[in-house]
Amino acid sequence: MTEGVGLVGAVLVGRATGKALALARGLPLIPVAHLHGHIASLYLGPQPLEPPFLLLLASGGHTLLAEVDHREPGMRVIGQTLDDAAGEAFDKGARLLGLGYPGGAALERLARDGDEAAHDFGVAMAGRPGFDFSFSGLKTALRNAVMASGGSDAERADLAASYQRAIVRSLVLRTMQAVDASGRATLAVVGGVAANGVLRGALEEACAEQGVELALAPLALCSDNAAMIASAARYCRPVPFPEYLSRDAYATA
Repeated sequence: MTEGVGLVGAVLVGRATGKALALARGLPLIPVAHLHGHIASLYLGPQPLEPPFLLLLASGGHTLLAEVDHREPGMRVIGQTLDDAAGEAFDKGARLLGLGYPGGAALERLARDGDEAAHDFGVAMAGRPGFDFSFSGLKTALRNAVMASGGSDAERADLAASYQRAIVRSLVLRTMQAVDASGRATLAVVGGVAANGVLRGALEEACAEQGVELALAPLALCSDNAAMIASAARYCRPVPFPEYLSRDAYATA
């Protein structure tokens, strides 16, 4: 059962369903943290990853860098977004460009026909120490560029490509800085944004240059899915009846 984090309404429904099934069948309940589920997507076949590794988790609700030393729950966060998550930035950018929601995949498709060098959106916090991210300023820059454009299909494609490039550059820059500082030999990447083809290609190139092993979550397991939660449950403590009846959902990390 996913206990958190996430939209609290959805988590509450899942929690109630999990409790009911466990109670009806006389089974213990295994609460799983959503972020641990994303990490545990790496522990499934055909090539399960073994810790330790440095982790980039980039999704609609979270963007963070962490050191993972074991398969059980627990990681040491060394950097995170100070405002929007990368996936949220993609979705908001897609909305500014008139695309549907969720918009990450739609923006990536539009960007294929654009020139990523047409606009220089820069990389937020590039010169600051540490491994934190910031994407809210980038979103504002895109809004201003959209308002100044003529709105043609070619201009929208250029904006999408340039915006995507800025997000990817920010993720890759901070991640590779963290790889270098941590001395970790393996970088793992999970979350919905990990399905972005431009990001995957950029990380493959960067890791090859630095001699770092790269482990990307399988495309089918990047977005939220039941398999990753089941994988994480293998490493979590079962909660017996009636102890699990008092457990509650949570929406924030």
